[in-house]
Amino acid sequence: MPHRHRWFACLLVVLLAVAGSLQAGWDFARIMARAEQLYGHSPVGQQRLQDWQRLLQSQVDQAERQQLEAVNRFFNQRLRFADDRQIWAATDYWATPVQALQRGAADCEDYAIAKYFSLRQLGVPSHKLRITYVKALRLNQAHMVLTYYPSPGADPLVLDNLIDAIRPAGQRNDLKPVYAFNAEGLWVPGPQGGKQVGDSKRLSRWQDLLKKMQAEGFP
Repeated sequence: MPHRHRWFACLLVVLLAVAGSLQAGWDFARIMARAEQLYGHSPVGQQRLQDWQRLLQSQVDQAERQQLEAVNRFFNQRLRFADDRQIWAATDYWATPVQALQRGAADCEDYAIAKYFSLRQLGVPSHKLRITYVKALRLNQAHMVLTYYPSPGADPLVLDNLIDAIRPAGQRNDLKPVYAFNAEGLWVPGPQGGKQVGDSKRLSRWQDLLKKMQAEGFP
């Protein structure tokens, strides 16, 4: 094979590997098989998982704002809101994205968690995403949303199951932040993105969630 042809073939292999990184990272065939083993046979649930896979595939290499819109819209439309007591017969249960899609229902933290992992899988850096615990002032109750920081210290965008529009936090006067976390840390609210006060390993429910996702076949 001429040298330039070998070079082109190697380049093509590299490009195909990059394009296939989503599939390499998450083996959806294995995840769906594990979901059926763990949670029982659910054709509708399996269809939702397939739709999730197609969503992620369709958003590879899209601009981050486009990815935010697509992921936010998908989970807001595909999952109906229900209280943890109704879904899991528990006071506070953090479901994995697979569990939420299998049930077709989610509490506020489940929406935020599913959006977080979807955007991380699409390549949005962890430092731009935080699962944020807030008080919903109009509802007078605890609530969770996903926040996206386009740059350090910027006014974050809020991905919320209460409304479909993604708006800057400064325009969400109905939400009062309490704390936020992601895979790398724990923050309290304040100027310039707040202050990191610890590690998310302190959150036992977060650690339990990661263990459940590993059991479902996620790397």
